[in-house]
Amino acid sequence: MGYNPQSTPHNRNIFNRLLVLIGPTASGKTPVSIQIAEHLNAEIISADSRQVYKLMDIGTAKPAADDLKRVRHYFVDELMPDQEFNSGEFGKRGNEIIGDILHRGKIPIVAGGSGLYVQALVDGFFEGPAADTSIRQDLYHRLKNEGAEVLLDELRKIDSGSAMKMLPSNTRRIVRALEVYKITGVPLSEMQKLKVKINFTPVFAGLRWDRKKLYERINLRADSMIECGLVEEVRQLREQGYSSKLNALQTVGYKEVFDYLDGRIDYGRMVELIKQNTRRYAKRQLTWFRNDERVRWFDVNDKRDFERVALEISEYFDAG
Repeated sequence: MGYNPQSTPHNRNIFNRLLVLIGPTASGKTPVSIQIAEHLNAEIISADSRQVYKLMDIGTAKPAADDLKRVRHYFVDELMPDQEFNSGEFGKRGNEIIGDILHRGKIPIVAGGSGLYVQALVDGFFEGPAADTSIRQDLYHRLKNEGAEVLLDELRKIDSGSAMKMLPSNTRRIVRALEVYKITGVPLSEMQKLKVKINFTPVFAGLRWDRKKLYERINLRADSMIECGLVEEVRQLREQGYSSKLNALQTVGYKEVFDYLDGRIDYGRMVELIKQNTRRYAKRQLTWFRNDERVRWFDVNDKRDFERVALEISEYFDAG
């Protein structure tokens, strides 16, 4: 029996369910999620830690302007590259957005490959304090003058639980853990045990590719990004004063182009590293998601399968 999209938006009680569409980079989450959204009368919450930034379009494989018009998206093109954003903030804001979407009788679709962001949203998140500019500036000043080891030693004394998970190279995490303690007097590791109750039920669907085919797709997409102007996109970011040291730009595709523009690697090596590092990132994503037994996987062999898979996932969600 064929899927009837008219049965979904208004004629059934969707209660508090949402669809979580996951998969590794280049697996087709964007086109599939848009087709599902049109079937289910849904809106899309992007669980991609980089698509939230403006000026970073090509390297993040951001949805095209036409796609953004077809289906309402959240967490796309909202911040500048030098603005901080993390999984905790995503979880908190995303929870509010989900409530609003459900209240309006629509279905939220969480689509993305950032496992930590998905986890923060669907499994709960802790209410960490907002950044304190003066404390943070002081800590970074100390980091510059005293070094990361000194700050990490300090963290070990007040929050051994967080410190044991960090290396001196994890400077942002060290600074944040110290900042949280100085603001609240409570170790970050203790705060992370406090999860906010989630008032909705996630239904997980994953896009599964043969590893070899996925890697071929990754390589082709990297070539396409470069042909579409990735180097120029990074050059413009540079000219606008955005440094490769920014967390937003410490991202596969961007960091390699920065190295090329700064003369640290040649063009051929840049292309090679983008492909290699993207494949490694995909492998890490797969490892993360495969540990989640809630995911029902849908096989994809080619982009021509996207329409079929979108229909199958829509039916799967509707039957739940």
